Amino acid sequence: QVQVVESGGGSVQAGGSLRVSCKVSGLIGQYGTYCVGWFRQAPGKEREGVASLGSDGISRYRDSVKGRFTISQDNHENTVDLQMSSLQVEDTATYYCAAHYWGGRCTTEMAQRFNYWGQGTQVTVAS
Repeated sequence: QVQVVESGGGSVQAGGSLRVSCKVSGLIGQYGTYCVGWFRQAPGKEREGVASLGSDGISRYRDSVKGRFTISQDNHENTVDLQMSSLQVEDTATYYCAAHYWGGRCTTEMAQRFNYWGQGTQVTVAS
């Protein structure tokens, strides 16, 4: 059974850095193909995709975080981490990790394909 659990996050001043981690159990190493994505949702706004990392090693980012966020996989810890730098107030949101093991292009643009979701972790950036 696939389980997704986020950790990390917190509060930081604008310009600072934070790291959120996604522990994915029952997926990596169990399925030939998988996709892990990070999403976020700010109060009063729609959920949006942030970054994704597939079993093919290809990472994708939304334009507003390119050059500031980095998604990576820690094979030892079985996590997919999102390192966030140069944080802006607009990055404030609840960040969710999600995963699926369907094949094809790994992207958060196809959110409906993600069938395993975590509970979310809060990231707050103060001005």
